Amino acid sequence: ADTSSDEEDDSDSSTKPIRSEKKKNPASLFQTGGDPPKEKKTKKKVPPKGAESEEETSETLQKNSNKKGKAKKSKKKEERPPSPVIEVDNLEEFVLQPAPQGVTVKCRVTRDKKGMDRGLYPTYYLHLDNDKKVFLLAGRKRKKSKTSNYLISIDPTDLSRGGENFIGKLRSNLMGTRFTVFDNGANPDRANADWSNVRQELSAVVYETNVLGFKGPRKMTVIIPGMNADCERVPIRPRNDNDGLLMRWQNRNMDNVIELHNKAPVWNDETQSYVLNFHGRVTHASVKNFQIVHSSDPDYIVMQFGRVADDAFTMDYNYPLCAVQAFAIALSSFDGKLACE
Repeated sequence: ADTSSDEEDDSDSSTKPIRSEKKKNPASLFQTGGDPPKEKKTKKKVPPKGAESEEETSETLQKNSNKKGKAKKSKKKEERPPSPVIEVDNLEEFVLQPAPQGVTVKCRVTRDKKGMDRGLYPTYYLHLDNDKKVFLLAGRKRKKSKTSNYLISIDPTDLSRGGENFIGKLRSNLMGTRFTVFDNGANPDRANADWSNVRQELSAVVYETNVLGFKGPRKMTVIIPGMNADCERVPIRPRNDNDGLLMRWQNRNMDNVIELHNKAPVWNDETQSYVLNFHGRVTHASVKNFQIVHSSDPDYIVMQFGRVADDAFTMDYNYPLCAVQAFAIALSSFDGKLACE
């Protein structure tokens, strides 16, 4: 069967949930208060080949790029593990707060393409993946924007820039390969005297074309602000275009900045596809499936995202990410520029 226009393949495969034991406190990877050794932060490490060999029986397809082999279905399908109980008292506060340490916040993203122009501009909804299905965020691409520009709202029906439910936005460069995530603060041009109202940059995402051209797994770099000693996000409020997360990363000015990468999938001869172990949370192959890790601890999954149905995806995130950061990173993967496919 042909893959669909956005380079996706819907081969089925199921996984068994496996819990990896935490060897060290992951919070230390993200703390930038004081002077941590620079080498650790800027050096890129590739996880060793075969790191996932022992888990091969429970791997989930990521992308079947060269040969369209179907994965063998296992006889018994595992249920996706549900999210732990998470209380959302104040929605605006919750979606900007880092995930509690030691807790994976499990969410579901649904894509709504119904309606006049939603084929081109779908609305994306984020809910907690638990019994109550608590609504967290909605996102939609703005229509008359030169670059891809997604508004993120805490109201599923109000996706306006001027509304009081506007909580953040995702903006791309002209190529559609680099994205920046902002909160709902003011543009630096409209700053007040002490700059306290200026928007914060919450994260940035860089997509690289890989050695296989437009086929094969994507390479993503995610840049986020570091955390201080109180486990709070260090505010990054650029005053101009030369001082954002992307510029700091590009210039290797990594003070208070953390660099993350997507985990490299491994080629599986049996299924003829690239695979990653999603521990039962992802059931369909897609170029959009990814896991984000810190190079110093590839076993600690900061975030994972993957397809479970045509218009449904699971999105799980851990400390230090908040819901807005994770949702915006997921939205960037939907952006249909050829350069990312």
